[in-house]
Amino acid sequence: MMYNYMTLNDGTGIVHSEIIYKDNQENVKVYFEQPVENGFDCAECWLPSYTWTKREGFSEEQLKYLQEFLESTAHIIIQLARCGGFDNASSF
Repeated sequence: MMYNYMTLNDGTGIVHSEIIYKDNQENVKVYFEQPVENGFDCAECWLPSYTWTKREGFSEEQLKYLQEFLESTAHIIIQLARCGGFDNASSF
């Protein structure tokens, strides 16, 4: 299941998964999608390792910005993933 997180000023949408356990460790997939003329640019990063598994269409400068964004908000995204996104954030 993917949960809406936010939309950036440039139209880039950000969603995150619920907690996914790999090797007995909590992981969260964060997916970025930006509308462009003929479709979408997209990128995918796994927290807490910051492992990028997909990067299509975003420039290196944009990816650097997304990396910095994740580093400043990862703790919030992981907590939201634990409780089922913003819709269940009252247990946050």
